[in-house]
Amino acid sequence: MAHLVKIGNSQGIRIPKPLIQQAHLEGKELDIQVVNQGILVTPSKKPRENWKKAIETILAANGFETTDGEWLDAVLTSDEDLEW
Repeated sequence: MAHLVKIGNSQGIRIPKPLIQQAHLEGKELDIQVVNQGILVTPSKKPRENWKKAIETILAANGFETTDGEWLDAVLTSDEDLEW
C-alpha cells in the first residue's frame, strides 16, 4: 500500500519497493496524470530516445546503403527525362 507523506509544503507518495520493481520504475523520471478516480504514474518517454545508438548498431552490422546516392546525385536536364 502506498502512503502520502508531508514533504515541505507538498506531499509525496511513498511506494513500496516491490511495486516499483514490478512496474520497472526504479531510477526513472516519472509522468503523473489524473485519471477517472485516481492518479496514473508512468515512466517518462522521450521521443527518439536511443534512436542514434540503435541506428549506429544497425549500420555497423549491415553496412551503409549506397543506393540513395545513385538517384540523389542524378542529373536531370529536363522534365522530359522523368517517367510518369
